[in-house]
Amino acid sequence: MTSRRNFLLGTLAAPLAFGADESLAKYLETNAKSDGGYGWVDEPDSALTPTFATVGCYRLLKREPPRKAALVRYIRNYHFPWPPGRKTDRPMHRFDYEQVQALLWLGEDVANHRADAQKWNGPSDFTKNYEMGGNPILKQEVGALNARKLLGITDATPEWRNYLAARRRSNGSFNTTPSADGSDGHVANTLWGLIGLASLGIAIDNKPETVEWLRSCQLPNGGFTYAPKPELGGVDQVYYTWAAVEALRMVGSEPRDKAACIRYLQSLRNADGGCSDRPGYRSNPVATYQALAALTALGAQPAVSARPAKSDPPPPPGLRVFTMQFEAPGKGSPSDAVEMARALRIHMWGAKNAEPGWIEAAQKLAADRKVPVTFFPANEEYGTYVSVPGLGTYSHLSDIFAAPGTDFGKNLAKEKQPIPWKNFRDERIAALKRARGGNTWQFNENEEITRVLLDEAVEKRTFEAVSSYHFGNENFVHTQPFLNPYRFLLPTIGLQDAHSQEPWWWGDFLTGFRTLYLAKDASWDGWLEALKNKWLVAVRHDSVTDNQRRFTGGTNAVRAYMLKREQDWVWQGRRPWASVQTVRPADQFETVRPGEGEMVRVRLWRNNANMGLPKEAVVEMVSLSVDGKSVQAGEIVKKNDKGAVTDVYYQHVVSSPAKGRHRAVATVRMIDSGKQATVAAEWMTL
Repeated sequence: MTSRRNFLLGTLAAPLAFGADESLAKYLETNAKSDGGYGWVDEPDSALTPTFATVGCYRLLKREPPRKAALVRYIRNYHFPWPPGRKTDRPMHRFDYEQVQALLWLGEDVANHRADAQKWNGPSDFTKNYEMGGNPILKQEVGALNARKLLGITDATPEWRNYLAARRRSNGSFNTTPSADGSDGHVANTLWGLIGLASLGIAIDNKPETVEWLRSCQLPNGGFTYAPKPELGGVDQVYYTWAAVEALRMVGSEPRDKAACIRYLQSLRNADGGCSDRPGYRSNPVATYQALAALTALGAQPAVSARPAKSDPPPPPGLRVFTMQFEAPGKGSPSDAVEMARALRIHMWGAKNAEPGWIEAAQKLAADRKVPVTFFPANEEYGTYVSVPGLGTYSHLSDIFAAPGTDFGKNLAKEKQPIPWKNFRDERIAALKRARGGNTWQFNENEEITRVLLDEAVEKRTFEAVSSYHFGNENFVHTQPFLNPYRFLLPTIGLQDAHSQEPWWWGDFLTGFRTLYLAKDASWDGWLEALKNKWLVAVRHDSVTDNQRRFTGGTNAVRAYMLKREQDWVWQGRRPWASVQTVRPADQFETVRPGEGEMVRVRLWRNNANMGLPKEAVVEMVSLSVDGKSVQAGEIVKKNDKGAVTDVYYQHVVSSPAKGRHRAVATVRMIDSGKQATVAAEWMTL
């Protein structure tokens, strides 16, 4: 009988001894991090999934990992990077499984995980805000079943049984949605479904049909794709090949062309000792684990590769570094937005869901004040649900951008929902391309649909870029680890996803992260050339990173080029302490304006919440003067119907201002240090 410790995910077969091939172990250690875990080779921080995969590799190598005590500490102390509510509306149980399994592989006790696992008595609720049918992600749900099995919790509730039964097709395959919709299966979801049945102690039936379906996913090159003759993104991958090999083994079979499958898996080996997702791609720990596990299952050895390491050609000379914000605020004070852009060296400001005329008003102010920033539309089209048969119907697949002043097509959110992916691609994305824009992958926690759509994007650029750093504490490359290989195939950006009514109260995130790109100039043509050549890097530097700078995306050559020119773009330490603006009755986008005359409005630096609301003060008002004379400035605090503060500012209103040039000066003080500074504004009254 299989022990709990060796249960599931490439571990049912006895590990092979991979001989004296030291390059495998050497490769794994190139991903070691100072905190004891493992991560992606070009990032300084560990992540749970590559750590889990590395532990799995050492087990297959029959070796104990180096620095084992530190490794155990990292895994045991791993904290899921989401707020408590985030773990209930769409749980990510793959990480629960990976944490428990990795500890067991290392011979550690996991009894303290039992209390949580015992609460998972049935499939999770999955918010319909993200998946229209409320379908939980099969991989995540089976992660819960895996963890329960490993922890010795074997009771099978009817809810679990019914959930799995509903997702099995008559051909033996499984998929995210219930089979009643008539869709076909997915090779990885078929593995998860079979593992789920085994976790619950349910005998696997329909074996001949399952074998035939899985075998039909094999391609002529020996690798597997995700379904027989798929229409979208039907490429070979180690993920699909590993899943097919494991699923076939669970039903007592093997690939139709076993020799070709072995050759394919061996072709994934790189000269650095690791394995890649597809032949010629870069090595990573997860692909290495999956390739080794599949070879183990087939009784084969990894090949020694002579494939040279990927070289990163340097960018051509003469390029400069510019900065961009995707989905920054597109509401509230254009004046504050322009001044934030000036202070923080933002060259491209993608205004999210801006009101008609807001971008034009902000651009005019920028021109009048000689601030070198371009405002452009970068929208999240809420209410758009895109469907892929069998894989679900998801929101957050329509995050668009376009050149300023262009007709970038119709938002399809008001159309009959859901919209089949092909229709969305051929209508919405085509219109964006005509407007010299594109679509951005924000996030999706369903690995199976993500790989399908991003594989298509690599070929057809249906997504122009993939997001990484996000407001709050999320780094999608860690929380959706399957995005990792696409960082080198598609440009990587930071996505603001602003949820603020005022640009000033989005200051923490405007300061904390953005996207750098290389171009000859700050024109839209320059941006498109950078996008085409993947001369982009996402950067983060905020409280989440303990004020340490972090990069993701971009090649080492691109990063090095940017770092040599750091003084041209660095924005840390430049955050304005206050915004002093003159507001008139005709300033339509100013949420606070006088009935007559002119108002001097001062907003001070406060930390902000994730939804763009002001929190604790960092700077306080000392005094305000207008034309050299001290004036009274009253503090105004606005709250919403729930009592949350939505805006805080000081105002001084002049009902009948004198014609001519005026100057206001606010003296402000940093609360912690007591250091003072002045912030001024000048304007002309006609």
